[in-house]
Amino acid sequence: MGEVLDDGQRLLVAQGGGGGLGNAAFATAIQRTPYVAERGSKGQEGTYRLELRLLADVGIIGKPNAGKSTLLSAASAARPKVGAYPFTTTEPQLGVVSVGWRTFIMTEIPGLLEGAHLGIGLGHEFLRHATRTQVLVHLVDGSVEDVAGALRDVNEELKAYGGGLDQKPQIIVVNKDDLPEVASRREDIAKDLSEVEWPVYFISAAAQTGIEPVLAKAAEVLLAVEKPKPLPVAALEAQPEGSQGQPVVLVEDGVYVVLNDQAVRLVAGSDLGRWAGRAQVKVHLDKLGVTQAAEAAGIQPGDTVRFGDIELEW
Repeated sequence: MGEVLDDGQRLLVAQGGGGGLGNAAFATAIQRTPYVAERGSKGQEGTYRLELRLLADVGIIGKPNAGKSTLLSAASAARPKVGAYPFTTTEPQLGVVSVGWRTFIMTEIPGLLEGAHLGIGLGHEFLRHATRTQVLVHLVDGSVEDVAGALRDVNEELKAYGGGLDQKPQIIVVNKDDLPEVASRREDIAKDLSEVEWPVYFISAAAQTGIEPVLAKAAEVLLAVEKPKPLPVAALEAQPEGSQGQPVVLVEDGVYVVLNDQAVRLVAGSDLGRWAGRAQVKVHLDKLGVTQAAEAAGIQPGDTVRFGDIELEW
């Protein structure tokens, strides 16, 4: 597991094999036309899942129809789809926000329902994008009956999803303050949220009132939080190889198996279709001690010997 966060950054997920030796490496004053070569060793193989996560500084979270798209549109030049129905937004939206001399990227995380961490609603499809944000603007619809409950529901989903989402600093924003039923309940809502550890703001995203203090607070918190670090890269397992220095020969079901890695790569890279190629390979197997090891194991002319994926008649 690992991440690529910066332009030009590289992530090694599989180790390539070592290079082999071409025919020229085996040329001698006597044998000027070698038919032997050494194939490179195999690299590591695996199945990998690539996942794209948006990199944004601030994420807007909340239940469906809380006004996230409207807030993003009011705070930046982004123009997400806005509608008076749940799940208007079906994909994360990005916008660049300017606060004085500072700028940051804000993203809207589509509405979260109970069970979002299990994939209900848009679930995992977009929660993963919130993991790379540094600050969360938690938008709550002030017209709902239980504002504190709506806030709690979303935070429980963040905790259940994991990835440190519940540990990120939040700015609580109660939206739709332009509605009379919300303005008249402001004190009651503030009292219900009095135990919340994060700052609480009242805004109207539609009327674009009260937004600037929220953005200024987000910029302030961004300066204080630590920049995200890439996830640690899992250590690559050592590539299994045959014996490097010992001419090991085993017997499996009547087949003599050569484990010497150099011998295996030599046979794989040589021109065995030519008599001269086979003769030259035999000379090198003698030098590596493979011939002696095979004879010590009891091999006889006509027996089958295996070099990696290649089987030959001895």
